[in-house]
Amino acid sequence: MIAPTPFFADRGCHVRIFEEARILISLGHRVEIVTYHIGRDMPGIIAHRIPSIPWYQKLDAGPSWHKLYLDILLFFTAVNVARRLKPDLFHAHLHEGAFVGVLLKVILNIPLLFDYQGSLSGEVIDHGFCRKGSLLARFFGWIESRINRSADVIVTSSSLATDDLIGKWGVPKQSVTTLADAVNTDEFKPFDQKESRLILNLPADVPVVAFLGVFNRYQGVDLLLEAIAILKLRAVTVHFLLMGFPDERYRLRAEEMGLGGMITFTGKVDYKDAPFYLSAADLAVSPKISLTEANGKLFNYLACGLPALVFDTPVNREILGDVGVYAQFADVTDFATKLEELIADPDRMHLLGQKGREKAVLEHSWTSRGGCLVKRYQDLIGRRS
Repeated sequence: MIAPTPFFADRGCHVRIFEEARILISLGHRVEIVTYHIGRDMPGIIAHRIPSIPWYQKLDAGPSWHKLYLDILLFFTAVNVARRLKPDLFHAHLHEGAFVGVLLKVILNIPLLFDYQGSLSGEVIDHGFCRKGSLLARFFGWIESRINRSADVIVTSSSLATDDLIGKWGVPKQSVTTLADAVNTDEFKPFDQKESRLILNLPADVPVVAFLGVFNRYQGVDLLLEAIAILKLRAVTVHFLLMGFPDERYRLRAEEMGLGGMITFTGKVDYKDAPFYLSAADLAVSPKISLTEANGKLFNYLACGLPALVFDTPVNREILGDVGVYAQFADVTDFATKLEELIADPDRMHLLGQKGREKAVLEHSWTSRGGCLVKRYQDLIGRRS
């Protein structure tokens, strides 16, 4: 696998890489990952890292000009590993990884599967790296188009992304398959709420709302603070458990808004501890405003038996179905209102949580996803043969 990211850093993209590798290994396949110099080694996963770059320590998501030379180092590291291992195929994550994979495919004549988790040009706009319609945005769109058409097979994390690749980017329909994110329901499950709240020093008799993820604008954290402020004005009794990083700016902003007493910030949460932390909550939120990326945290919410409030987007609808609660897209007032209504209805929250857990077990298991991925591998290798 080619992972142009500081794997592992306890965020959505990394969870998909880790869980795919883990289920493939359990099915008897040999998987080794080429990645950046920083990140945490995960048990049972072999990771080959680029040479150390002391001044680059960025673990959070988002584009960076530093990636230009990091990905050059990633390419040469991948060449060395591939020549030694002689893999059956390259499984590349993200567009940067697919770009490296395209070069390797040409040089080594090894087929390439591209694991597509969102639009490259959409991502750089969402992160504020460039403006929509700018020359730089158009350049990223051109690069994205070339990469999309160069992979032998593409798997996407949502049917919306599949439709986008076929309709907008002109990728042949037979080359694209939807392989949605999933969750390990043996590890992500409800734990004792009282114990979780005691460990986290949370109020025992107040509704708790959880958020787990990267802290930035396109994940909706700015909007979430605005929604909390609305609830404070309405005198709603509630406490928020905000888990993720980098959170320094949001801690300061919450204090400036007078919200400090309503929020517990945990900072970065280890992936293995996430189910225990989530179990302290009564419900969970994801005010993500990107229309081009998956929303993997929702699978973890479902598996832990938490009702989920989200903005109404095709990706969120596809994951949650009738067990989700939906606010109008990017509408902070409606988000706050829907949240207030949920908090006031414990029976509804309990029922949605139960249905969500059932949905995670029956529909969103990594075991079934692993079988689908292996089938794509076999099709790709057979086609090349």
